[in-house]
Amino acid sequence: MTDPSTLALTADVLLLVGGFTYAAGSDLRDREVSDRLWQVLGVAGFLIGFVPVVPDGAGPTLLWVVVGLFVIQHLFAWDLRLGESGERYADLIEVGFYVAAVAIVLTAVAHWGIGPTAVPVSVVAVLLSVLFARGLFEAGILYGGADAKALMVAALLVPMFPNPLIAQPPGIAPVTAIFPFAVNVLMNAAIFFLAVPVVIAARNLRAHEFRGLSGFVGYTIPVDELPRRYVWVRNPMFGEAREEEKSIETSEDDRLRRVKVAEELKSQGVARIWVTPQIPFLVLMAVGVVSTLLVGNVLFDVLFRF
Repeated sequence: MTDPSTLALTADVLLLVGGFTYAAGSDLRDREVSDRLWQVLGVAGFLIGFVPVVPDGAGPTLLWVVVGLFVIQHLFAWDLRLGESGERYADLIEVGFYVAAVAIVLTAVAHWGIGPTAVPVSVVAVLLSVLFARGLFEAGILYGGADAKALMVAALLVPMFPNPLIAQPPGIAPVTAIFPFAVNVLMNAAIFFLAVPVVIAARNLRAHEFRGLSGFVGYTIPVDELPRRYVWVRNPMFGEAREEEKSIETSEDDRLRRVKVAEELKSQGVARIWVTPQIPFLVLMAVGVVSTLLVGNVLFDVLFRF
């Protein structure tokens, strides 16, 4: 008879791969992913996560409740329900969530340690992954909120995955096994992201438009194509352009802005413009999920093999 924890992990992995595949398609097509996807995946991961921790007792179960709800509160716009007078307190309330979650888990670790019948490794992995994702978001490294939410949901579905499906080189397991699954996913996505500048440079070389270092990050397109392309305008550059980019919340807002910019440029007689692509990072994260499940951490895998 199959162990319930194994069945739970299998269900989580299937949800993870299916969810990220859908998210990648949506991001590639519209540069936007519905919050409902992360809500469904997050709640499912939270509920399935009880299967391996409940047999260990009340303590581990309650700690899973703490970190599970900690993740889920990121996925729902609870702050909007506070009304206009309460919105100014939303940041303070969320800081309280962070302080409470960290304090509870750290206190439990100090008293009971980490392991079976103590603090589950999955609880620590989820907490670290959320702090990691939020830190990168606040630093502007994870540009979109969907990217940070995706990382948190991946952590809730699969907190740890120490044994990839493809055998690893000797000695790598003790290194990669200490990283939460979500951290390995993001590291792998970053590795694959390095291919983007190479592809852009190859395109510019082929079109005889390579411009030194800038030739790795941008290229020219006809102004008429601007409304149909997911790009940022970089040259000619309007002084307020970057501030306007920060205020864009939906893909439709972005499209309308590109339509407006295209009309202004055509009125000035500009035929071609220098742009940088809007990278669908969730596509890279989906590749990161699959590669992490298959080989673990790609960077360490390569280093240990060669």
